[in-house]
Amino acid sequence: MDSEFAPLRTVVVSQSEFRAPDSADILGHSMPVEPSAVEILEAVWGKDFGAVYPARQKAWEAERDALAAVLRRHGVEVLRPRLFTDDEKAATGATGYANFFVRDPWFTVGDHVIEGVLQFPHRRIEVLPSRELLLDRVMPSAARYVSLPQPGIAGPFLEGGDVLVLGTQVMVGCSGMATDELGHRWLAKYLEPFGFTVTPVRLPAHVLHLDCALGLVRDGLLIACRDRLPDGLPEPLRGWEVIEVSEAEAAAMATNGLPIDSDTYLTDPEFSRVGAELQDRGVTVEYLDLSVSRLFGGAFRCSTQPLLRAN
Repeated sequence: MDSEFAPLRTVVVSQSEFRAPDSADILGHSMPVEPSAVEILEAVWGKDFGAVYPARQKAWEAERDALAAVLRRHGVEVLRPRLFTDDEKAATGATGYANFFVRDPWFTVGDHVIEGVLQFPHRRIEVLPSRELLLDRVMPSAARYVSLPQPGIAGPFLEGGDVLVLGTQVMVGCSGMATDELGHRWLAKYLEPFGFTVTPVRLPAHVLHLDCALGLVRDGLLIACRDRLPDGLPEPLRGWEVIEVSEAEAAAMATNGLPIDSDTYLTDPEFSRVGAELQDRGVTVEYLDLSVSRLFGGAFRCSTQPLLRAN
């Protein structure tokens, strides 16, 4: 992947599977969801989301199908992970399982495909539904394919939602809820011999990932919530034009849109104000309702993982 806004060629679009852990104690943190969803998701501890909310489950699946259709209309090759098997679901036990945000369990930087390690226990096997795609597409290619070491209690943890790519500059968010210092150090050690510079970006403890605070639109233009960037913009982005969003907008996923290329951007109609500012700057904006996906604390970027972005 050349950058976050290089033309999208091949992308994986998420499935919509979630069975919550038996209790909040298993998570070790509060559930990272949109604030308005807390009451809704309190009803699913130890249960499959679709069993509790069948209508919302159908709407959730329809959102991802609609997202795939929009991307195909723009000429993007769309792949989908498989669903979990019954044996995989059973093996997770009280921990639960998630197969709903393909952005996080693996990611691409340049011609490197990297399997990360997710901190929340119910997401630890989320890479498995994508692995057949990776074996099919990446193994025969010239790309490098690596994985983090198996984590101990203290990591390493490294999640794709924390990783933003700008050429040879890689920014990695660190809030403590997802990627940790050891995960950042591992990525830097791996990538720096290939000419990449890896910059850590400190995030407040309540912010799950960097893409919940910052999104790149095109060269020189970004969307950011300054309240979620206590040290300001990362060094590679200083001097860029910023479309600012509030803490409330960021919590609802205003920074989590998806550039199809440097001229075309996908976002939710909830963020029409941001969309209007993008249009004023010559960006074509398409809107798609991802309101169910946003309940889980993610939107367009979280629901997709590029296998190939290249000019």
